[in-house]
Amino acid sequence: MKTLVVDVGGTNVKVLATGKRVPIKIPSGPEMTPAAMVDAVLKATSDWEYDRVSIGYPGPVRRGRPLGDPWNLGPGWVTFDFEKALGKPVRMINDAAMQALGSYEGGAMLFLGLGTGVGAAVILDGTLVPLELAHLPYRRGKTYEEYLGAKGYAQLGKRRWRKHVAIVIDFFVAAFVVEYVVLGGGNARRMKELPDNVRLGSNANAFKGGFRLWDSDPRQGRTSREEK
Repeated sequence: MKTLVVDVGGTNVKVLATGKRVPIKIPSGPEMTPAAMVDAVLKATSDWEYDRVSIGYPGPVRRGRPLGDPWNLGPGWVTFDFEKALGKPVRMINDAAMQALGSYEGGAMLFLGLGTGVGAAVILDGTLVPLELAHLPYRRGKTYEEYLGAKGYAQLGKRRWRKHVAIVIDFFVAAFVVEYVVLGGGNARRMKELPDNVRLGSNANAFKGGFRLWDSDPRQGRTSREEK
């Protein structure tokens, strides 16, 4: 079975299918609705063959459905019928959780996505737990995303931003009792020095997670490899 993976972001929608090596980038932004996204994906992949679709969604997802519209995209995502529009079976998961699934190497892991916003997930002995931490208060009346997201980086500058990333990593490692941390997202590369228990991930892991999503029990987040 061939899978099309759609990684929806506030700047770009990235798509890749089984057997393809180079993802296609489709510009997104605050005007992109789900209908516009599907239309653009279908046009961009018109000569690709695939049997099913994985979608990494930039917001909370429950039972394969968005719980709210994304902060950085257009409206209409909650009630949109993705399977009807795409004409294929669809599994949807939070985008950070999808990249976490692709980054996982066993044990207890925290994934922290540092991009336009901030995404997070933990995987504890194979069980995937998406987290919504970005808009929780961090300090001085601002949220984690306001400090660690792209706007925070621009306002704080590289040195102060790195300092806050390190502080937040320590907070979350203590809170979730994880063994290691994977940093993903476009701004993760801006980190200079990393503790022994922290490593940089790859944006390609989002696609890896999208492929793995069909080898797992979506109710538990366990991959078939881990269940054996």
